[in-house]
Amino acid sequence: MPGMGIPELPVPDGLVLRPFRGVRFAVEDPAKVTSPPYDLINEADVDALLASHPNNVVRLILPCAPAPIPSPESSVPLEGRYAEARDTLRNWLDSGVLVADATPALYVYEQSGPGVLQRGLIGDVGLADPAQRVILPHEDVMPGPIADRLALMSTTEANLEPIFLLYNGENGSTTHLVDEVAAKRAPLVTANTEDGLTHRLWAITDKSEIAAINADLRHRQALIADGHHRYATYRVLQRQEHQALLSHQETGRQDPSSAVTSARREPTGRPAHRAEKPAASSPYADVDPQQALGPWDFGLALLVDSTAYPPDLKAIHRVIPSLPLPEAAARARGSWQVHDYDDLAQGLEALENAAEPAFLLAGEGGAHLLTDPDPVQLSLAMPDQRSDRWSSLNTSILTEFVLPKVWGMEDDDQAVRIVHHDTEAALRLAIRTGGTAVILKPLMVDDVLAVAAGGERVPRKSTSFGPKPRTGLVLRTFAID
Repeated sequence: MPGMGIPELPVPDGLVLRPFRGVRFAVEDPAKVTSPPYDLINEADVDALLASHPNNVVRLILPCAPAPIPSPESSVPLEGRYAEARDTLRNWLDSGVLVADATPALYVYEQSGPGVLQRGLIGDVGLADPAQRVILPHEDVMPGPIADRLALMSTTEANLEPIFLLYNGENGSTTHLVDEVAAKRAPLVTANTEDGLTHRLWAITDKSEIAAINADLRHRQALIADGHHRYATYRVLQRQEHQALLSHQETGRQDPSSAVTSARREPTGRPAHRAEKPAASSPYADVDPQQALGPWDFGLALLVDSTAYPPDLKAIHRVIPSLPLPEAAARARGSWQVHDYDDLAQGLEALENAAEPAFLLAGEGGAHLLTDPDPVQLSLAMPDQRSDRWSSLNTSILTEFVLPKVWGMEDDDQAVRIVHHDTEAALRLAIRTGGTAVILKPLMVDDVLAVAAGGERVPRKSTSFGPKPRTGLVLRTFAID
């Protein structure tokens, strides 16, 4: 994202994780009201989630799901979907379905199961000036999902699910405290979800512990593991709110004290937050920057020490509905070595043993492995301004060479469908649409970190870090924050 471009208003400095009053479901079995992240939910999943509990959080994150694109026959206008989520959220708060914790907290979050253990902290992460490079995006984003999440976030005035951040904590004091809390204190929430994982949540409310956490985090960097579109949405909302506040100040329609005070109110009518009135000659000079920050200067996030809990990085596959498998393989023969296999299983075994770059094409009638691209054609296709590390990534080669040069198409939501992790699901979709599944190996974590550290971003939907935080265990509203 570009810089804020609004130096008159303060922004958080360094990696900050602020406590907040979490909003949680008051139900007997919290697992039944949770869901996967919004972008991993299909229509069948929505039905199953709502069947598990009528108040499942999917009603908030995907109202009238999963139709993000309006159409003439849609029974609910797109704007109406977001208003529906807002009204549902308000009703649940008023009726006690959702209850806010009394004390601001940082939440220790643990996911455990067969071969899985991940712990981290959920809190309000400060949206520092991008020039500080505190939070590093590593993946390109698309305008459509940002517009969708911005409309939902602005209308509900809430962060309904956390983004997932990784940082190199070097097993430091924050990680030791997280592990100590998980080992010795009673959890607020325990949820056993259908995927075999157990989710537990603890609250850290002690001010000295919270201060120690932030002292440890202040000078560290975090990598966005999941939630690039939501993070981009945080940034857009922050910029919009800053511009609106400055506009009010400049036109004299709002005095300085209200310019740094949220207009949003809790259901009880109490102001969301307050700040002392600064001197009229310099609207923000005499204001404590931390007091002048609004709820839009923070975003809900899970922060995990990747040293203590190394992430699981999976591949994201593609399906090209408009490209039959025989045609895809035939077009590739002029620039790749193409190896033919009878079925997906044989092709996957060959892909596993192949040197990168390599892609497995699958669909009706077999599979074809692409290896050893023509070096001249590949070199001409890759952008000159990109680093060698970026240009070596399989998703970069797919986006810059295979899709546009070999198959004559752009990498967009209409031409290219996305399937997370599941090769069988990708094959089924390819067969159902008469198209081609493109199976990729997962990227290496070190490559992703190196690209992000160099200020570059990998192509969209290149990475799937896990385990991802479960949605619905704790929510954040701007009014109660």
